[in-house]
Amino acid sequence: MRLIFVYGMPATGKLTVARELAKITDYPVFHNHLAVDLLLSVFEFGSQPFVELREEIWLSVFRQAAQSAVAGLIFTFAPEPTVRREFIAETVKTLEESGGTVDFVELTCPADELKRRIPAESRQHYKKLNSVALFEQLHADGTFRAFPMPAPRISIDTSISTPPRAALEIARALEVAGLSLPRAGQ
Repeated sequence: MRLIFVYGMPATGKLTVARELAKITDYPVFHNHLAVDLLLSVFEFGSQPFVELREEIWLSVFRQAAQSAVAGLIFTFAPEPTVRREFIAETVKTLEESGGTVDFVELTCPADELKRRIPAESRQHYKKLNSVALFEQLHADGTFRAFPMPAPRISIDTSISTPPRAALEIARALEVAGLSLPRAGQ
């Protein structure tokens, strides 16, 4: 199985781009808020049970997908201090043990644009960060630089690329098998 691991700060468009990438690849999207929102219904964000179960859910889904007939999976992730540093290495190990691979993809966006996007109604559906004041505080505290991420196969600034274009660029960079992708400008 191929895991496309899309990471970036809040509001960089990870879920939006992942959904567009799913249209190209036919890979399902497993975005981090599926586990986060489930656990927030019972546990406080960052509590020990929340942290342990969230990572257990993520890794279990990766493991089961890799051991099943799932060809690929798209995962969205925002690095922050409540995620153990070991999670990334465990993700890679989980995939490799099942004969799979992980492709890291980074989405970036200037802070001013992130602040414009954070209160958007589309972010209300899941329990995503939606306060500009909280974003500014977390950003100043270095929360989004909690630990270094692996070098991405591709990094895209979503302030200058539409979600469909970003997805197409990712598919090309990762050479997603079996695709008949249009050439640039088409």
